[in-house]
Amino acid sequence: MKKLEFSLYVITGEGCHPGRRLEDVMRETLEGGADILQLRDKKASLRELGEKAGLLRRLTREYGVPFIVNDHPLLALESEADGVHLGQEDLSIADARELLGPERIVGISTHSLEQALKAETAGADYIGVGPVYPTATKPGRAAVTLEYVRQAARHVRIPWTAIGGIHPGNAGEVLAAGARRLCAVSAVVGSSDPAAVCRELRSLIAAASEAAAGRTDPSEAGSRPGHPLRLTLNGKEIFTHSSTLQELVELYGLSGQRMVAEADGIILARGNWSRHRLADGMQIELVHFVGGG
Repeated sequence: MKKLEFSLYVITGEGCHPGRRLEDVMRETLEGGADILQLRDKKASLRELGEKAGLLRRLTREYGVPFIVNDHPLLALESEADGVHLGQEDLSIADARELLGPERIVGISTHSLEQALKAETAGADYIGVGPVYPTATKPGRAAVTLEYVRQAARHVRIPWTAIGGIHPGNAGEVLAAGARRLCAVSAVVGSSDPAAVCRELRSLIAAASEAAAGRTDPSEAGSRPGHPLRLTLNGKEIFTHSSTLQELVELYGLSGQRMVAEADGIILARGNWSRHRLADGMQIELVHFVGGG
């Protein structure tokens, strides 16, 4: 089994970027620093999956990043992928290992500590912990909440990544609960700038890891060069590397929306957003208007 070293795991989601080519979006994702790439497409035929797997295998080799195929161990073999990711209802870890051999990666989704410990005992190389928040990629699946993240941090010994509805605005909560690896789908591939979101998430992970190791004080992160600012956005604490209000709005994909922005109680004209610099501890309110008057 391979030793896995990663912090940001990204999964394809073509429904999140209509009109944009898979190759272009995933290249931007890799440029931003994704450490592992997974092909996941529940609607594609095996032939279509094979074509996509071949494309992503070439792309990930170019960037020296592991490539994982969701659900299909045989496709992982045929496409020379580095491994497979299983669901709880898929082939067992033991059977996947027999097919793939000891050198390829076998990961699995888990939704409880019981499933996580079972996967660890069965020889999984890593597990997914989630969905932490409700997500359209897992319709009908109840969120496991941050409590399972805390349990995984205390009890799981193999690499694990938090997944499900995670984006730069709530990643701080997930990291504070004990996660040191994050997995994202729509937050990255659905963004107009996947590379920027990847860099943002990696920076947040790095800051949390440094704080956990005692090398930094999280409360001082915003005052240190290269460290994220701590803001309150619409009543929720977040960390961000955005330097201006305009960058923050763009990060959340709201730049083209009808909205009002308030910083520390002052409503700011849209023309001033790019000039209004953010500061540690700032209170931001973004009010999005939907529909007509």
